[in-house]
Amino acid sequence: MAGIGDTLIATPLIHELRANFPNATIDVLAMWPGSKDLLESNPHINRVFQKNLMKCGKLEALRFLWSLRRERYQLSINTHPQSRIHYRSAAFIAGAQVRLSHKYECFTWLDRWLVTGTLPQDYTRHSIENNFDVLPLIGAKKKLPVAEMEFFLSATEERFADDFLMKHKLFGQKILGIHVGSGGTKNLPLKRWPLKNHAGLVRQLNKERPDIRVLLFGGPEEAKDHEVVLAQANRDLTLEAKTKNLRETAALMKRCSAFLSVDTALMHIAAAVKVPNQIVIEAPTLNATNLPFGNNFTLVKNPVVNGRNLDYYRYDGGDIKGTREELLACMESVKVADVFAAVIKLI
Repeated sequence: MAGIGDTLIATPLIHELRANFPNATIDVLAMWPGSKDLLESNPHINRVFQKNLMKCGKLEALRFLWSLRRERYQLSINTHPQSRIHYRSAAFIAGAQVRLSHKYECFTWLDRWLVTGTLPQDYTRHSIENNFDVLPLIGAKKKLPVAEMEFFLSATEERFADDFLMKHKLFGQKILGIHVGSGGTKNLPLKRWPLKNHAGLVRQLNKERPDIRVLLFGGPEEAKDHEVVLAQANRDLTLEAKTKNLRETAALMKRCSAFLSVDTALMHIAAAVKVPNQIVIEAPTLNATNLPFGNNFTLVKNPVVNGRNLDYYRYDGGDIKGTREELLACMESVKVADVFAAVIKLI
């Protein structure tokens, strides 16, 4: 029920559950429509329920979760990192007999009462590895030779991406995908690289590397930011990746020569679809638990963060630590020249 990126991070555990229990019913409860998009064609899942329990009224949320009790679930797993008590409350109301969660800094007596078992979290290991710690508790083990984040695209979505490239004469071109956004909950928008820096980077690329086409990715929430960048860019070399859903977005990202972002859902999707030359701008929220998994990447270091990532952000249900001004200055400390150098070194 956490973010879209966290949903993708849960897919290796889902595959291991299917490998261990081939005849089990495995259902997923997702909060965001994008998470449902991501999981919809996953062959290891029976059903995906999607409900934004934060936005609907309390009575509606209670009715929905209570309706899940008829499924008589034997086991509920809150995958890492779902630190907010709301996720454990949902598992409790849905009525699973065994309810497992990692133990977070924000745990109270009520969190412990809502679950039947907890696991320690380890900030030195990826969330995927933290999730695998569940397996011994339920009589299972790792069976797959390689852990992979999985995003199953259809032939229709693959065809959409090819048609997009054909329409915009991008076949055979060097394409840099850029995501200017980030998560919108809590104060997570403050981890975005400044929009003026994105615009400056695109201008410089258009001028000095006209052999690179720039493709701007994001949803409706990034539309206004894209307008700002496009207004300053060479429109023959820069365009917006207009897609209907996250599945089309992933198919188009798969065809990029490189992809640039901070740690966002699209960063994880880029890793899942194996975009070559992935570039990540270090934000305060980046740590060993949420690096791009299974894909080589270049990190553009943030001189203000300087290894203190966990001082800024932990899975305690709270905001990134620091004032608005401090966090904006932190992200502005990553210079356009450094990101430009990373891009042209790879492409």
